Amino acid sequence: MTNIFAVFTLFADWITYSLLNLDESKHLTHSIHFFIEDITKIFVMLVVLIYLIGVIRASLNIERVRDYLSGKNRYLGYFMAATFGAITPFCSCSSIPLFLAFTAARIPIGITMAFLITSPIVNEVAVLLLGSILGLKFTIIYVSVGILSGIFGGWFFDLIKAEKHLSPLGAKSLDMADKQQPQSCSCACTADTNSNITWKQRHEFAKTEVKEIVKRIWKWVIIGISVGALFHGFVPADWVESNLAAGDWWTVPLASILGIPLYSNASAMIPVAESMLYKGVPVGTTLTFMMSVVGASIPEFLMLKQVMKPRLLITLFGLLLILFSTSGLIFNYIAPLIGVMTK
Repeated sequence: MTNIFAVFTLFADWITYSLLNLDESKHLTHSIHFFIEDITKIFVMLVVLIYLIGVIRASLNIERVRDYLSGKNRYLGYFMAATFGAITPFCSCSSIPLFLAFTAARIPIGITMAFLITSPIVNEVAVLLLGSILGLKFTIIYVSVGILSGIFGGWFFDLIKAEKHLSPLGAKSLDMADKQQPQSCSCACTADTNSNITWKQRHEFAKTEVKEIVKRIWKWVIIGISVGALFHGFVPADWVESNLAAGDWWTVPLASILGIPLYSNASAMIPVAESMLYKGVPVGTTLTFMMSVVGASIPEFLMLKQVMKPRLLITLFGLLLILFSTSGLIFNYIAPLIGVMTK
C-alpha cells in the first residue's frame, strides 16, 4: 500500500519540480507539493473505495450485516473496526471515503467511529519506524492504546446515539441502504435477491453512489487540503519543538492543541517526532503532538462537516483531545519504567 501511495508522491514531484520548476527550499513550494500529492491521492481514493464498496454493497444483504455487527457482536465489531483501522495506512482525510462507505452500508455508527479514530493514528509504517526509534515494548503499548482509543470512542458514540447527529449527507447514506433492501417481503427468497443482480446493475449502483457522495464533498476536500497545505509549508518545526521541550504536564494538552491546525500522515510525522525526541521533548508529549496532527486535523473536520452536524463534530473533537492528552500523560509516565530513551 505504501508503494501505491508513492505514485502520488512521484506525481507531485514531477508537477512541482519538473513541470513548474519551483524552488524546493521555499515554503510555498512545500505547500504546493503537499496540495498536489494529497488532492490526487484523496480524490482517487474517494472514487475507487466508494465504487468498490458500492459494488459489494449492491449485492450485500444490509440487514444481515447490520444484525451481525449489532447486539451481542457489538464489542467484537468495535475491536474489528479499530484493528482494521490500525492496519490500513490512511491519514485522517484518507479515512473519510471508508467512513462514508461504512455509513452507507448502515454499519452501526460506533463501529464506524472506532475505525475513524484508530485509522490515522496507527499504521504499519508508523509501527515499523517507531519500533526502530523507541523499541518493541513501547511500540506495542502505542498500538494497544490506539486500538483501545478506537474501541472506547466507538462505545461512547453508540452510547450517545450519534446517528441522530448525522448531517443530511450522512442521513441520506442511511436512507440509501434502507431503500436498497426489499421492504414488502420477509420470506426466505428475499435473502438471495441482491446476490442475483447483474454486474451491470452493480456498476450502475456504485457509479451513482460515487457521483452522489463526491458531488457533495468535493469542495470541502479542496478547502481542507488547502488549509493543511498552508500549515504544512509555513509552520516551522523548530518553533513547535522549543515550546514543548519543558516537560511540564500542561505541555501534553498544549501539544494536542498545537497539532490540530496542522495536517500530515503518520509516516511523514515520524521524522518530526524523531527530531523532537532528540531535542529533549518527552516521548508522551511528542506522540500526543503526532496523534493530534495525524488524527484531529482541521482538513479532516472540514470534510466531516458534510457528514456530521456541528454538535457531533464538537463532541468528536473534544473526545480526541481527551484521548490524545490522556495517552500522552500515560506515555510520559511509563517511558522511564520501560527504559525508553529520548535523547
